[in-house]
Amino acid sequence: MAQTVGDFFWERLHQWGVRRIFGYPGDGINGLLGALDRSEGEFDFVQTRHEEMAAFMASAHAKFTGELGVCLATSGPGAAHLLTGLYDARMDHMPVLAIVGQQARTAIGAHYQQELDLGAMFKDVAGAFNQTAMVPAQVRHLIDRAVRIAMGERRVTALVLPNDLQSLPMEQPPRSHGAVFSGIGWTPPKVVPEDADLRRAADVLNSGEKVAILVGAGAKNAVDQVIATADRLDAGAAKALLGKQVLPDDLPWVTGSIGLLGTEPTDNMIKECDTFLMLGSGFPYSEFLPKEGQARGVQVDIDPGMLSIRYPMEVNLTGDVKSTLEALLPMLNQKSGDWRQKIADWNTKWEKTLDERAMVSADPLNPQRVFRELSPRLPDNCIITSDSGSVANWYARDLKIRRGMMCSLSGGLASMGAGVPYAIAAKYAYPDRAVIACVGDGAMQMNNMAELITVSKYWHKWSDPRFVVLVLNNEDLNQVTWEQRVMEGNPRFEATQQIPNVAYHKFAEMIGLKGIYVDNPDRVAGAWEEALAADRPVVIEAKTDGEVPPLPPHITFDQARAFTSTLIKGDPDEEGVIKGSMKQMFSGVFGGDKE
Repeated sequence: MAQTVGDFFWERLHQWGVRRIFGYPGDGINGLLGALDRSEGEFDFVQTRHEEMAAFMASAHAKFTGELGVCLATSGPGAAHLLTGLYDARMDHMPVLAIVGQQARTAIGAHYQQELDLGAMFKDVAGAFNQTAMVPAQVRHLIDRAVRIAMGERRVTALVLPNDLQSLPMEQPPRSHGAVFSGIGWTPPKVVPEDADLRRAADVLNSGEKVAILVGAGAKNAVDQVIATADRLDAGAAKALLGKQVLPDDLPWVTGSIGLLGTEPTDNMIKECDTFLMLGSGFPYSEFLPKEGQARGVQVDIDPGMLSIRYPMEVNLTGDVKSTLEALLPMLNQKSGDWRQKIADWNTKWEKTLDERAMVSADPLNPQRVFRELSPRLPDNCIITSDSGSVANWYARDLKIRRGMMCSLSGGLASMGAGVPYAIAAKYAYPDRAVIACVGDGAMQMNNMAELITVSKYWHKWSDPRFVVLVLNNEDLNQVTWEQRVMEGNPRFEATQQIPNVAYHKFAEMIGLKGIYVDNPDRVAGAWEEALAADRPVVIEAKTDGEVPPLPPHITFDQARAFTSTLIKGDPDEEGVIKGSMKQMFSGVFGGDKE
């Protein structure tokens, strides 16, 4: 049998090192699916419940492995469904290849069924490389460029293959004018700034007495170098949400997260620093960075387009964080002083505040306690994912990362619905590690619940069955509820915020997983221990109180005024809101549970 375009397609991707594809079938890709079947186990195809989830998994695969993430969908609606997950990869600079079908070439332009203008549709999300194959001899160089550009530029690329092309006999390019002969292979370069620029950066950093570092996902392969730099500069370090895994939280100079989901020590450190070093981070909220003119700044990023767009840096270094810090370290002077001790004292006080907040009584469960009980029980080398919403507040502040752990979430896009697909991708990449997904009930109902079926289908293949999904059930779209109250000064709008009460743990049991329901604070620790010792994936449904506020590190005057305005206008849960908020505030100021 002659090699088809589809056969060649998968052979070429295999030569590029691709081994896993996340996707969903459809007649627009039947030629590719037939060829995938004939590849005889060279690829691991993960059938998702929805194409959006396939794209989220491809994005997460790239985040957790550094490899190319690949997703596959049919024409028309299948291709359209990929977009949200692909935007997640684009916003977080992840290399992902989207492979989609299209109607027959003779039908394009005829308003045919499921014929969409895919070139236009993918133009933004896959702007780095977005091409449709029209003849077999074109396929070779399209694959090679799509993979190389995705990896080299850390971008999303898209390949569209009309369904009639996929089963045609493969033809290599002719040796004639207008044909090109491409090849495979790419390795990441070592990108280091010039010595003169490194010395300018060193001069700035050496002059500072109170150095603050902010690390992002771009520093995840430079843990030792970041620690060595911080030690040399006697600096404190905060972590952007995507950089949570970079630095262990047991280091006394690591202040944790930054921003609305951040910590008070981070807020204090940023406000008092005189020198600011930003490493591989695109943290978007400038109001949580030093005031302009307060601190001298140095930034390192592999992407020059990300330099000096959050804070006016004095020295901007284009380079990968690891290689740049290795070159910079010999130029840095060893500092000493009381700056780090001050940061450590802030951390000690803050941890006491968090412990006290977690123990404040709630109706029935305080969500912060659910996370505080998990933190010391996190297995070594586990992988943690979080969805968007109020759950991300507790994930950011209360889970303490140890060296060797990994964690991620939808960062720049901050999309709901990514928690479980991220966890599935992590488990496929590291089947011998425990994986924990933290999800709110809104995101669970949106699409995470369906992906539990994917877990049920595949978990028997995993060498370690530990896979736990935590669902915070408060019957509320809680993050937006609090944003309505605090940011806008409006009461909770029940028509948009209240969601149905679903027995998530029973759904898990119905599809062959283990379900645990907990609504007693004294049962939380035991629930985690039971889940992490189970012989199959587990859903923990924690019945939490939506009136426990995810307080920012410092409440601004405008936020306090807006919150007061909410109560004046009349919130449907006014009594619970006041009681919950006052308890949290008092626990931070006075300690303990105040009625």
